[in-house]
Amino acid sequence: MKNLYWLLISVIVIVADRFTKDFVSDALSMHEIIPVAPFLNITLSHNMGAAFGFLHQAGGWQQYFFTGIAISVSLALIIWLCRLPSSDRWTACALALIIGGALGNLWDRLMFGYVVDFIDFYIRTWHFSTFNIADTAICIGAGILLLTAFKKEPT
Repeated sequence: MKNLYWLLISVIVIVADRFTKDFVSDALSMHEIIPVAPFLNITLSHNMGAAFGFLHQAGGWQQYFFTGIAISVSLALIIWLCRLPSSDRWTACALALIIGGALGNLWDRLMFGYVVDFIDFYIRTWHFSTFNIADTAICIGAGILLLTAFKKEPT
């Protein structure tokens, strides 16, 4: 059970994600916009699908599908984390971020049937899909995993 202390990062992601989603859900009406910067708004939206609204209007079956994926991936990543050499800190951090993000969004799916999103990044009139803290943790974790995959091993 070595490396499980890295799951503290997962817990921090889940708590930050939950706090921000609850705050925005209480403070804003659906699709209400609060400008933050010339490229960033806070706006409440509910995502029935996955990343970037994938399968958003699929009729409901996607909730079970994405719940199963989140649980399966989280368990697989926890097993990977347990088997990881203690010296592989970057990979451990990446896995913990992804686990925290997956479980943060899983909570929404189980409690509400949708994921709460609120970060609206845009450039002029082009808006990126609205996202949340959990999505951000997943992307950062995936980015770290990609970077560590390309690092050179000592010869």
